[in-house]
Amino acid sequence: MSLSVKHLLGIKELQQQDIETIFKTADNFKQVLQRPIKKVPALRDTTIANIFFENSTRTRTSFELAEKRLGADVVNFSASASSVSKGETLIDTVNNILAMKVDMVVMRHAASGAPWFLAQHIDASIINAGDGVNEHPTQGLLDAFSMREKFGDLSGKTVAIVGDIMHSRVAMSNIYCLQKLGAKVIVSGPPTLIPKHIESMGVSVEYSVKKALQQCDIANILRIQLERQQKPLFSSLREYALFYGVNKQMLDSLNKEILILHPGPINRGVEIDSDVADGKHSVILDQVENGVAIRMAVVYLLSGNREMPE
Repeated sequence: MSLSVKHLLGIKELQQQDIETIFKTADNFKQVLQRPIKKVPALRDTTIANIFFENSTRTRTSFELAEKRLGADVVNFSASASSVSKGETLIDTVNNILAMKVDMVVMRHAASGAPWFLAQHIDASIINAGDGVNEHPTQGLLDAFSMREKFGDLSGKTVAIVGDIMHSRVAMSNIYCLQKLGAKVIVSGPPTLIPKHIESMGVSVEYSVKKALQQCDIANILRIQLERQQKPLFSSLREYALFYGVNKQMLDSLNKEILILHPGPINRGVEIDSDVADGKHSVILDQVENGVAIRMAVVYLLSGNREMPE
């Protein structure tokens, strides 16, 4: 079992067969995670550096747990507590880490394209843990994996991605991944948060959230990323919740059941109400569990191993 790529820089570069291979491998690792002893020594001679130039809780913890479940040695690097704050360049930072004989780098960076730049200058495998507003490939994979668990084949299914599409790297990875798997994608949210010309990616745009939900089988709700917005793009969070938030009353009015996802962190009462986030059709906690299995699969496959551990 192997991938057609050396790095996981974005889902845009993956083939459909790569995605299926990752999913099959994640299925195996999810079984490992159900055991009393949740470790396999597949990467016991591998050292992985988690280099985060942006703050992260879920993604960083999920990667670290996945790596340790595989038996790898893990080095965690935070830019805020490093020589980056003294002016050290990205290349120098990573080369210094690689000089310590690191085999793989998991990197999050605020600049779109930073993982591609790095991949051109170093030999180690790079996993993109989120770059600017470009992509967040493992999140896109785990979202699609969670949908697949409930529906099986996603071909012909309709997925609505609702919220701050313009500033979301999760939205981009979801679009690429779902389209490669044969799903139809609708994006919905305020006009100021929908990128111009996004229809050129083959998605539909629906500014009414209720109409988008009426057309879909699955809804992936995104948070408002105020930290990335350079100017106000809607009048208030209260207005957003009123017109674009997903609540139980809205779902009850659909006369059908749809699967609810959210990549987190959740702004309860803004883009999604608690009774929806915690409701019976929500798989938000499943996404968290699946994130570890997907990241185990990606790390394992990029390490060059060819046989699944028992």
